[in-house]
Amino acid sequence: MSSDKVAIITAGGSGMGAASARRLAADGFKVAILSSSGKGEALARELGGIGVTGSNQSSDDVKRLVDGTLEKWGRIDALVNSAGHGPRAPLLDITDEQWHTGMDVYLMNVIRPTRLVTPIMQKQRSGVIINISTAWAFEPSAMFPTSAVFRAGLASYTKLFADSFAVDNVRMNNVLPGWIDSLPATEERRTSVPMQRYGKSEEIAATVAFLASDGAGYITGQNIRVDGGMTRSV
Repeated sequence: MSSDKVAIITAGGSGMGAASARRLAADGFKVAILSSSGKGEALARELGGIGVTGSNQSSDDVKRLVDGTLEKWGRIDALVNSAGHGPRAPLLDITDEQWHTGMDVYLMNVIRPTRLVTPIMQKQRSGVIINISTAWAFEPSAMFPTSAVFRAGLASYTKLFADSFAVDNVRMNNVLPGWIDSLPATEERRTSVPMQRYGKSEEIAATVAFLASDGAGYITGQNIRVDGGMTRSV
């Protein structure tokens, strides 16, 4: 078994997922990346890791990545769950099918790989799962209805996970980004942020890297806002 730390990043081909993969690799992690576009495989090669082209909405694709990671390095120390974009529409116009798609994109994207990596981390007696969520999980916006609903559910799932697996030294936390530079920029959005700027994908990646580090070893079940002060509810 490798003594190097190993991280899996899902939806890691671009944006905050790709930035997290780059930062973890810079911090010494071996990285395995899943993305639907093929960009994840290219990034993994650049970083000396492995990549799978597939979807985090497919249990088979996620299992291919987990199995390949174990075959190559024999361990998994961190799982970073990123996501694509789910359906957006006026609340009552969202169809049943779109709600189910939203659940796949924003909740099941965490549950599927978590089922696979948690037993591995239990055997190691160490591991951390970090979910890239949204600042609007607790202060929902009509702009992102399916995201807000299912990521509020993710917050509950994370608390339940922490209650169950903290005893095994397996942690789970959520990062809650606000307006980040991987999104289209508008002046209205920028001025809604007390810091008067968009956040950087690299700032989200730095938070992910901290939560994956030994220095965050006593943090689990938490939702960490990284949004320039835009949301401040308790």
